[in-house]
Amino acid sequence: MRPALRRLHPTSTAPVTIEAAYQVERTPPPDRPWVGLCMVTSLDGSVSIDGTSGGLGNANDIAVLMTLRDIADIVLDGAGTARTEGYGPPRIPGKRIGVVTNSGRVDLDTELFTSGAGFVIAPAAADIDESQVEVLRAGETSVDLPLAIGRLRQVVPSVRYVQAEGGPRLNGALLEADLIDELDLSLSPRLVGGHGPRLTTSAPELERRFELSHVLIDGDSFVFTRWVRSSG
Repeated sequence: MRPALRRLHPTSTAPVTIEAAYQVERTPPPDRPWVGLCMVTSLDGSVSIDGTSGGLGNANDIAVLMTLRDIADIVLDGAGTARTEGYGPPRIPGKRIGVVTNSGRVDLDTELFTSGAGFVIAPAAADIDESQVEVLRAGETSVDLPLAIGRLRQVVPSVRYVQAEGGPRLNGALLEADLIDELDLSLSPRLVGGHGPRLTTSAPELERRFELSHVLIDGDSFVFTRWVRSSG
């Protein structure tokens, strides 16, 4: 059972549900889909515990992830995250999951790919057997993310919303390329220490401004925030 939720911002007396809070209108830029990033972190900023993000979340955090994944047209993950988190086919038939890799080292025998749900986003230099998997090429020796995001209509012609789910290196590349339109950040009420990675890694120091769309809190003291790219 999910812990009860209440909305802190914007204030409202109406009951709040995760589905209502996140199933909102998104207007993509004219040249590419809208890109949202969904992550959970500890209070001290780690995105993993014992090597995965699963131990940081609760039932509501999972519901946020799955709600956003269900409404997205394409899910986007780094190859390391897909491998570590054990990604399989999504629960909605026909949903596509793009796995980003510079090296081309992905296990095409996993159910994610054998089911046909997974496809690979890779540079021209990556050695991938295209008879086994659909490959979207962008860039020469490393993935050109703006080009790749712009070409996602080759995979899903009607794509409007892309849900990125990490890991931190992919997040950093999206940040550097100024491709993040929305951040759906869950805060786990834990201090975990250790050397877990931050939300983004490998991006140069820069500034991207976002505006707060909502804040929800549940009975387990998890905080669920949604941020959108600043219009200013």
